[in-house]
Amino acid sequence: MNSLELKIPPLILVVIIAADMWLLSWIFGSWLELGWHFVTPALLLWLSVGVGILLPMLGVLEFRKHKTTVNPMQPKESASVVQSGVYRFTRNPMYLGFFFLLLGFALWLGNFAAFIMLPVYLWFLTRFQIIPEERILLDNFGKPYADYMQQVRRWV
Repeated sequence: MNSLELKIPPLILVVIIAADMWLLSWIFGSWLELGWHFVTPALLLWLSVGVGILLPMLGVLEFRKHKTTVNPMQPKESASVVQSGVYRFTRNPMYLGFFFLLLGFALWLGNFAAFIMLPVYLWFLTRFQIIPEERILLDNFGKPYADYMQQVRRWV
């Protein structure tokens, strides 16, 4: 196990990435300013934020319905493989929702430098949170979770 695996709560990671986005857009300022002068970015921003709030809420509600933990730091405590609701479309709706929140923040900042942190979020979360979670869930649930992994993509 890597020392960073399951160590940084995903919400804390979102805050760190958002702070980095803001810092990069401040450092690079007008050099990389996108200059949004039309309606589409505002629409995309609010759509991103809406999806970013809705997906995690749906994920939490589905976990509660199945009486399993929503604590991402303790995947061993999972009581069942949830495959219903939003989990029919993505194995990680909460993390995907956080991505959309970060995308909305990048759109709001309107600076290309902010967008650089989006793939960093995806990489870090996949490497240090999702892959370890999947390994533990495979150990806990075996074939049902392996089948689920074959049927539903990690992100979308």
